[in-house]
Amino acid sequence: MSVRTDSWSENACPIARAMSVLGRRWSVLIVREAMLGRSRFSEFRDRLGIASDVLSARLSDLVASGILEVVEYRQPSDRTRSRYVLTDAGRDLAPVLAAIGQWGHAHVARPRSSGYRFVDAATGEPVGLGFRRRDGEQVAPADIVLTQWLPDRP
Repeated sequence: MSVRTDSWSENACPIARAMSVLGRRWSVLIVREAMLGRSRFSEFRDRLGIASDVLSARLSDLVASGILEVVEYRQPSDRTRSRYVLTDAGRDLAPVLAAIGQWGHAHVARPRSSGYRFVDAATGEPVGLGFRRRDGEQVAPADIVLTQWLPDRP
């Protein structure tokens, strides 16, 4: 199976191109599970409750997109199996998932929310995302606008 091709995959907008890879149902949740250390087909299937054919298709898409890679392994006295591990591009999705999670905690809160949080690996302290200007000063989301970048601007 190849990566989905549609009008978004060749779009000039990087958000649209990213959605051509991540916008299919289950894709982001599979990446979340990989970030949690899951790597085997059965782990993804069992944790997500996803149908095997859909999971197979999404894993193929994520591999073809360079987000996951297949690594063969073999337990003693067992057949060779595959696991799916994040590539550098997949690990680079951490701030994307963190931003989605941060937004979800703030705007789609539930009394019994999961304990998923991004934390500093060295300290265990929760981390959050925010916008900063080049001088390091934080800028509130309400003060941010999306604009078309013009290359001749500093």
